[in-house]
Amino acid sequence: MAKEIRTIGVMTSGGDAPGMNAAIRAVARACAYYNVKCIGFYRGYQGMIEGDYCTMTARSVRNIISKGGTILKSARSADFRTVEGRKKAAANLKEAGVDAMVLIGGDGTFRGGKVFSDEFDIPVIGVPGTIDNDISGTNFTIGYDTALNTVVDAIDKIRDTASSHNRLFFIEVMGRDAGFIALNSGVGAGAEEILIPEEDLGLDRLLESLKRSKRSGKSSSIVVVSEGDKIGKNVYELADYVTENLPDYDVRVTVLGHMQRGGTPSCFDRTLASRLCVKAVELLLDGEKNVMVGIVNNRITFTSFDKDFKEAHEINKELLRISDILST
Repeated sequence: MAKEIRTIGVMTSGGDAPGMNAAIRAVARACAYYNVKCIGFYRGYQGMIEGDYCTMTARSVRNIISKGGTILKSARSADFRTVEGRKKAAANLKEAGVDAMVLIGGDGTFRGGKVFSDEFDIPVIGVPGTIDNDISGTNFTIGYDTALNTVVDAIDKIRDTASSHNRLFFIEVMGRDAGFIALNSGVGAGAEEILIPEEDLGLDRLLESLKRSKRSGKSSSIVVVSEGDKIGKNVYELADYVTENLPDYDVRVTVLGHMQRGGTPSCFDRTLASRLCVKAVELLLDGEKNVMVGIVNNRITFTSFDKDFKEAHEINKELLRISDILST
């Protein structure tokens, strides 16, 4: 028989993502609606280990739905990887009266949560929050839509300069292991070429594509590069290679970096965060544990923590074909 849940804890872990505050708000207000106490832990698992927490009420989370980042802060914890660290975290949860946890983060957050739950019999529910959208079991992760719009807006501005000076821009976007941001923003911003980790298109194809653009009369070009792309060691090496082999191009590099993580979350991300976190609280109250809530075909779904969350979450290769056609 599942134990009664009177207090639910919430934390954000890993890289921050726009919409995490909307997620925190949804947990706190769902708890208030169901007359359950809510405790927020600062800096993820590290805050659990250090006993750094606060009580969250419906009013304490007012006006945060539109804010980027996370009011609970976020961090990665080496201490939580040790048994001793997890024992401290469990003791602090017990002291705070926490019966269950909502974990907002990525696959590393969920792996840690499963070990913790198995060791100390504390129910946990995961909510996917990462701009990379690289979690299986959900079509979208919190923060991905906002990051896409941030990248497209930046590319649109860079294209103005590229066109004014007849330049080729390599624009690096986040995505060490997955090319979702690069692929979708590249199509949305009309890039001439898109380089992603999942598809090693090769240097020869890149040169041929740029030559074809020149022959077609294009005076400027945009190449969107996922940071995990395997063609070169990094985007600067790619730019140097093109400069050496296509001297007619005036090549520039822009690395968008952490600006992709920030900013006001989109309506989509706010709504997604709200839906997933209300359901996370309801699952805990219903006695569920060790699952991630996600969204597939606009329906809430649940995926066991036993699953490899990096497995079988494939990019839409049809978009690569569309990009080739539209870059003509």
